Amino acid sequence: MVKAKYQGVLDLGEKLNIQNGDVSEKDGVLQVKGTAATQYEKNLIWDKIKEIGGVDPSDIMADIKVADESVYARHTVASGETLGKIAKHYYGDAMKYKDIFAANSDLLKNPDVIHPDQELIIPNL
Repeated sequence: MVKAKYQGVLDLGEKLNIQNGDVSEKDGVLQVKGTAATQYEKNLIWDKIKEIGGVDPSDIMADIKVADESVYARHTVASGETLGKIAKHYYGDAMKYKDIFAANSDLLKNPDVIHPDQELIIPNL
């Protein structure tokens, strides 16, 4: 029954391709384990858990590790995106585009010029 309640979390884990995933239920508590690619993906999982179960749910225990702690996320640029729009997505603040630009100075020469399909590092702040 608890598994059905948190099906959205399990679906998100599958969509994000969480590695070493394991789900079990014991004494009415769903136990979820796995490894997210980045901290951003781990945060998405936790946000989904809180959305379903509240801020401090007692019916789920999650142990989510992060495979690559050197970056917050990796982002493939889509048509029409700007560094500001990308910064707003990950950090909630468009002005953090400067941090993204600095982290990708080997790839980007001008913060106003990015191209679809470029893979950008979204740095830990």
